[in-house]
Amino acid sequence: MKTFARKLLEASIAVLPITVLVIVLNFAMGTMPALNLAAFLIGFICLIAGEALYSLGSTISLEPIGEHIGAKVTATKKIPLILGVCLVVGVIITVAEPDLTVLATQISSIPNPVLIWSVAAGVGIFMLASVLRLLLKIRLNAFLIACYGAVFLLAAFSDADYVPLAFDSGGVTTGPITVPFILALGAGVSTVMGGSKSQEDSFGMVGICSIGPIIAVLILGLAFNADAEAGVEQISTYSSIGEVFAHFAEQTPVYLKEVGIALLPIYAFFIIFQFALIKFPVKRLLRIGIGAIYTYIGLTLFLMGANVGFMPAGTYIGGLFGGELKWLLIPVGALIGSVLVLAEPAVHVLNKQIESVTGGAVSRKSMLTVLSVSMAFAVAMSMIRVVTGISIWWMLAPVYAIALGLSFFVPKIFTAIAFDSGGVASGPMTAAFLLPLAMGASEAVGGNIITDAFGTVAFVAMTPLLAVQVMGFTFKIKKHIAAKSAREAKYRALIEREGEIIILED
Repeated sequence: MKTFARKLLEASIAVLPITVLVIVLNFAMGTMPALNLAAFLIGFICLIAGEALYSLGSTISLEPIGEHIGAKVTATKKIPLILGVCLVVGVIITVAEPDLTVLATQISSIPNPVLIWSVAAGVGIFMLASVLRLLLKIRLNAFLIACYGAVFLLAAFSDADYVPLAFDSGGVTTGPITVPFILALGAGVSTVMGGSKSQEDSFGMVGICSIGPIIAVLILGLAFNADAEAGVEQISTYSSIGEVFAHFAEQTPVYLKEVGIALLPIYAFFIIFQFALIKFPVKRLLRIGIGAIYTYIGLTLFLMGANVGFMPAGTYIGGLFGGELKWLLIPVGALIGSVLVLAEPAVHVLNKQIESVTGGAVSRKSMLTVLSVSMAFAVAMSMIRVVTGISIWWMLAPVYAIALGLSFFVPKIFTAIAFDSGGVASGPMTAAFLLPLAMGASEAVGGNIITDAFGTVAFVAMTPLLAVQVMGFTFKIKKHIAAKSAREAKYRALIEREGEIIILED
């Protein structure tokens, strides 16, 4: 009970800043209908309870499952089995991501099942490739350069409408279900492999898996007609507080079913491995079962709060900016981005593992600070596109070029953490709040929603690549200065000691 109370406090601290900011913006810029504001506040309560339960459930259920599957499969040293398991796991956990379904509905020219399974196959193939990279000991930055080279080559031949959607897909597929499982699987594989590089190899898998969906959507863009369309969803109107509660009650079974379908393949896969390889004792199985219930209820509450409560608020806030007010989108967007990252559940999972694996050298607080700053820049860049209509190419290409270039000058673990952070930062809150915010703003300023609003998730996934590596470069410089100071101090102490010996001899 104490653990849940602590998780509840952490979730409240994480979600409260964006909630307060939305309320302040609402009363400063315009007045949202009182009953819609009530729905937003109910969503806030759902988010807090959901994130606390999800965090607790993930820790005692999803993470140990992923880590033990990774460790046990790798320990068999059967390469076909290892790669086959990674492919299957990549597919089933991607199909499980609810945000992928939201993205699929935005592309009218590609049937939803085709898009979902293509993206899932992309993640599965790149999860397989990421493990193969570990087994073959290929440098991460060389692997990333080759992969992103293929991405930008494909993008150059794809229709402009598909480029923002493709890069957005890379962000939404690494969410609250995928991230803890992939991180734990990577940790399990690297632990069994051992060696001096095991710490570095614990990260990087999420970043690599984010590339698969981008390539999948770009390939589909070549095969299907480019008539992707999107519209701003109309905000629900309520006539009484009873209708607000009734709306949440109506949506509850919908999200229970959605999350249940999402989680079922993962736990079914675990049961197969339980009998074949893992063989947890009954007491441990009961603990994982309880964790699965926490995860199920928590994720249901979180997604319902985000989509039913926060999504309409994002659309409403974005729609307030038009005409002369449109330039205010840039600073307001930066402010929203800086606090919204705190509410992303998968961010806290990643930061916890980073602090654990690095022995506290990279703390959760420093990672949150860096991700908050990078998120602010990401949303500001996105709002610049909404206001000006500038092509996404002018921002994507230079940032990725600099990020990949930096990988040659920073400690390798920071490159791996950076590319993982990019996928993790762009979670359900980004899809449920920032994307509607950008869509509402784009409609208000008379822009093109597909080319101007989409790409927001991509920017959120992109800016941590720079921010975390800059932190790594700073860390490297500080370490070098500290080592130099230590050498100088040792040399001075030696000189002083020799001087004392000469005086004594005289």
